[in-house]
Amino acid sequence: MDYIERGTKSYKQTALAFFAAGFNTFAILYVVQPILPDLTEYYGVTPTAASLSLSVTTFTLAISMLIFGSISEAVGRKNIMIVSMLTASILCILTAFSPTFGSLIVMRALQGVALAGLPSIAMAYLGEEIHPRSLPGAMGLYISGNALGAVFGRVLAGVAAGLWGWQFGLIGVGVVSLIATFIFWYALSPSKHFVKREFNVKDLFKSLTDHLKNPLLLILFLMGFLLLGTNVSLYNYVSFVLIEDFNISQTIVSWVYMIFLVGVLSSMISGNLVYRYGKVMMLYTGIIVAVAGLIIVLIPSVWTIVAGLILFTFGFFIAHSLTSGWVGNIAHSNKAQASSLYLFFYYTGSSVGGTLAGVFWMQSGWLGVSLMNISFLILCLTLFMVFLYLLRRRIWYFK
Repeated sequence: MDYIERGTKSYKQTALAFFAAGFNTFAILYVVQPILPDLTEYYGVTPTAASLSLSVTTFTLAISMLIFGSISEAVGRKNIMIVSMLTASILCILTAFSPTFGSLIVMRALQGVALAGLPSIAMAYLGEEIHPRSLPGAMGLYISGNALGAVFGRVLAGVAAGLWGWQFGLIGVGVVSLIATFIFWYALSPSKHFVKREFNVKDLFKSLTDHLKNPLLLILFLMGFLLLGTNVSLYNYVSFVLIEDFNISQTIVSWVYMIFLVGVLSSMISGNLVYRYGKVMMLYTGIIVAVAGLIIVLIPSVWTIVAGLILFTFGFFIAHSLTSGWVGNIAHSNKAQASSLYLFFYYTGSSVGGTLAGVFWMQSGWLGVSLMNISFLILCLTLFMVFLYLLRRRIWYFK
């Protein structure tokens, strides 16, 4: 079988393509997060309403991912991913010209649908075309592209907003994402090992419901929901705190999102830590470190807030990587659908947590948001304890 192996020209091109793809997707997805204060002022809406510009995108992304993965089984991989990236990039640019807040929300919802065509298919393509011994390296580059795209989109949008206005941030991210799309199109080879299958809604629905009957998987899905809900709500409102309470400019605040690079470091070293201390101990550690970070951000100082964000982000990435990895271990069949369900809950948590935090912000400010997030992680920790209990008792399905 002619698989792509590390060290070959095809491998380098494929790795470059998926680095660009991950960069494109996550830069567009999170581009509005640092400009929420600008949207609040420009459109005259509340912070809670402004947060919908991210929540609606992650929600439509979550729903659409369940569908695109199955559609690709019938029509192929590469073309759907290219159309997804191209459409999302164009919509990102057009969003800058939204005359009303309602039209901006519609555009962001459409971007969520468009973006879903890539993450729901990317791992399937890599798994089919890359040789198993070369797959971890290719996956690592794709995930690195995700992380760097998430950082770049936030920083560029925030800096541009501070210098020229939030519209230029969206246009800039859209243009760079278009360039990433063309890199992806040029560098990625067509599928060689794709086997066309008939799209069957009934079989898809059955596999999804079977996974939901597994209490172990359901707990992991809920943990993903709580983890990203905490992450997004925290970073949604930290810019409001730093701008309003400490009178820091939008341009400087945007660089706070560089903290997400801690996630890359966290992901790199977590593998060695798991090998040494085990998955259970490291998942406990990840959640506890994240909670400690949330407590520290309550201390009214710029430096303690930054320190708390670093701790939280470090713990979050450890907890998320282990939780998502456990899904593949627990699902004995239809692993792709199980992963899609995890991502559905994960991104739905972003939508719910990001919006719900707005209610706490309006009622109790930063304290309310932080306490909500601490409650989310305590619930996540409790669910993990239940997960371990059920795992030891070998309770795999609801009767």
